[in-house]
Amino acid sequence: MLYLWLKAGHVIFVIFWMAGLFMLPRFFVYHQEAPAGSPENAIWIDRERKLMKIIMWPSLFAVWGFGLALAVSGEWYTQGWFHAKLAMVLVLTAYHMWLATYAAKLERGERQLTGRQLRLLNEIPGITAAVIVVMVIVKPF
Repeated sequence: MLYLWLKAGHVIFVIFWMAGLFMLPRFFVYHQEAPAGSPENAIWIDRERKLMKIIMWPSLFAVWGFGLALAVSGEWYTQGWFHAKLAMVLVLTAYHMWLATYAAKLERGERQLTGRQLRLLNEIPGITAAVIVVMVIVKPF
């Protein structure tokens, strides 16, 4: 029964985290279109902060906590599919950290990427999520 509760918690927080990973780069696109120093710019900074603080950071920690508990309870840490999944979760975690760094840059008025580049970067969570789902469901190795 504990396994099912761990699994449910993991899936719930994966959904929350993924929603944030998809939303934040889109926020960045709109943020960069707002004039620096404008009231609209300040609104986007506030939105980005709230998304990170209320949804994304807590979800990241919950995903890792539930996921590691599942790995231990299922003794998956020796299986190839789990290593591939873990590698993809590390990619998403690094992406999350990069998003947090870019949010801080936008807050300081540094706009280093174009809207197109941000839209392309927004494909990272979708591609990695697809690989993760295949690893977990199919367990190809």
